[in-house]
Amino acid sequence: MNQFRVSRRSFLYGGVALADGMVSNRTANGLIAAQLTAGQVVERIKANVGIPWREQTVDRMIAGSPDAPVMGIATLMMATLEMIERAQVAGKNMVITHEPTFWSHQDDVSQLKDDALYKYKLDFIEKNKMAVFHFHDHWHGHKPDGIAAGMARELGWEKYQDAENPRLFTLPEKTLERLAVELSTKLKATTIRVVGDPKLPVSRAIASWGYVSEFPGIPLLARPEIDVLIVGETREWEVVEYAQDLIASGKKKALILLGHVVSEQAGMKYCAEWLKGFVTEVPVEYLEEKNPFWRV
Repeated sequence: MNQFRVSRRSFLYGGVALADGMVSNRTANGLIAAQLTAGQVVERIKANVGIPWREQTVDRMIAGSPDAPVMGIATLMMATLEMIERAQVAGKNMVITHEPTFWSHQDDVSQLKDDALYKYKLDFIEKNKMAVFHFHDHWHGHKPDGIAAGMARELGWEKYQDAENPRLFTLPEKTLERLAVELSTKLKATTIRVVGDPKLPVSRAIASWGYVSEFPGIPLLARPEIDVLIVGETREWEVVEYAQDLIASGKKKALILLGHVVSEQAGMKYCAEWLKGFVTEVPVEYLEEKNPFWRV
């Protein structure tokens, strides 16, 4: 009896599927060597993330085949076309991205089936035998939150973190302007926006990395012990307006908007290091995304 089964998908990826689902390739002497697949990497992530896998989640394979043999893994903040191309050039055919590939949090492409760019991007992924995995909910759910841990480490703020809340920091007192410059320098955040008096002394900061909505953004900024709220982005008619009104009412408050990508991507740098603890067969590399915005 033939101990190997050859599927159409496996054939397309140039390998043979073993009975346990591992993809294999023939070596020069004709022997068959098992090779790590994208699906197996996902299963290892599920086994190591430290929390039960949710039934309702955006974390899933977005494009490519779970049977694809993995040559290398790239972690990145957002799976833009440029970043996927960079991963491919770097020999990383599996991409683990924190934010979406197809322009919505859920990667819902139901209205994009005929979109030319959607077809182009998907075709690039498939032609290059790549696999893209969205890793958002469970990386935030990891203990500690993978994004928060990576950002604190990138800033060198671990020693200032609150023991109960890793997003709360008691910093050496400095002006709001000096804090903004420090964030800009350490995170390469060239288009930071700030609400508040540049000379305002600040020491108690709380961060909501990435996007923050009206709630919890407003309650965080309203906390009496908080001097400054640091976020990636928020709607200007919600948290930004609330910050303006707080200041106009006489409160000594400030709001810093870093930009979504720069406010979280150090967490995917940390993710690459975390992955190396249980994925040892292939190289794992973090790819940094440049700030897409520029100033006039």
